[in-house]
Amino acid sequence: MSIIELGEVRDEPAASAPARRPRAAGRPSRSAAVLVLALLGLGGAAPTPQRTVYVVPGSPISSAYLAADSVFVVDRPEPEGGRYLTAYAQPTPTDAGVRRRWRAPLARSGDVIDVRVERRLVLAVAVNAPNQQFQTTAYDAATGRQRWQQPGSVDPTVHDGLLLTNVREDESSAMSGIDPDSGELIWTVPIQSSTGISYHLVEGRVDQFVLLQPSGAVQVHDAGTGRLLRSVDTLPADRKAYQRIQVVGDLLLLVPPGANRLVSYGLADLLPRWTVEMPLVAYVVGCAGLLCVIPQTGGLQVLDPATGAVRWSDRGQDNLADVRDGRLLMAKPGRGYEVRDAATGQVRAELGAWSLTRVLRRVDPLVGVRRGERGRMLVAELDLVAGGTRILDVLPGIAGGCQASLPVLLCQRLDGTFGLWRLTR
Repeated sequence: MSIIELGEVRDEPAASAPARRPRAAGRPSRSAAVLVLALLGLGGAAPTPQRTVYVVPGSPISSAYLAADSVFVVDRPEPEGGRYLTAYAQPTPTDAGVRRRWRAPLARSGDVIDVRVERRLVLAVAVNAPNQQFQTTAYDAATGRQRWQQPGSVDPTVHDGLLLTNVREDESSAMSGIDPDSGELIWTVPIQSSTGISYHLVEGRVDQFVLLQPSGAVQVHDAGTGRLLRSVDTLPADRKAYQRIQVVGDLLLLVPPGANRLVSYGLADLLPRWTVEMPLVAYVVGCAGLLCVIPQTGGLQVLDPATGAVRWSDRGQDNLADVRDGRLLMAKPGRGYEVRDAATGQVRAELGAWSLTRVLRRVDPLVGVRRGERGRMLVAELDLVAGGTRILDVLPGIAGGCQASLPVLLCQRLDGTFGLWRLTR
């Protein structure tokens, strides 16, 4: 079913009035007649803009996940009865409404935290509250038939397989390769529950995983075979000291005991590159060819990945929200977002207060939402390069939980159902 709603006046500043043109002398009655005819012609040629919302069934306790050509709805378990995962086909602009593809039962226990499509499978990832252990259930994307179920969470690999990370409180923790069709384990690397894990990605797929053993040994494994490629000992003395690792680009970054330094190794050879004093490092991300170090106390330190030299820093409470095309999107507590140049830290634009929506792919444009007049939801594209926002629509009756892959927008509505819009960019 589809609901046609009339377009509304946008919450945008009115354009400034054009300069008054010189008044033409003579023929006043003819000018008036021409104006009336023109208005009548425009009235017939330009109908009132219409906005179409496609309604996806749901309830206030349901959750939805946007995919490339589908919407997946997860029902919360009711006191009586089961719980289901339902797949709906995204409608084309000429469709009258959404079409249900299939419905599959879900286990009543565990909170589903993600549903996504990989290798012609729909993967539902759940976590059990008592021990925070993950479980992945795979369904056939075309029919909804359950194909397999494994403890742990999975990531796609560059070898067209799946990498299973299963960290448990007992001694059964492991990294494994999974056959996507059968769910069978192809290989397994046992690990300890305290082992640190990081991944090297190529276009969003894992090609190597890195283990930091409690002994201090760093081991790099091939994600397709599990084979150990190389290793290095980072704790020749104190074998019980706590460390953390993170792979960023082609560097392996280590926070050694004491958390007051950052040590860089080349991932390809595990040879030390540089060490810098950097207290209380929370995590590091790649940002436009540089390293953005986020301290536990807030702020930002931007380093040269070749030398570790500090390019610029911000000791304030701003938080890094996103990185796009050489620009950083910084969240300023109580003041909204601003755009900075990644290389220099120079402020390029102030974007105001928005809530960022979840986007389907890393390359999807950034979308922000915020409440406007009478509770309506303003939807805007945030362009970091141009340094501005562009209002896409003003939608009534939105509760929140928006996701986007422009031109598609999915939000939960006040009645618990989900609305899907195709916005004009």
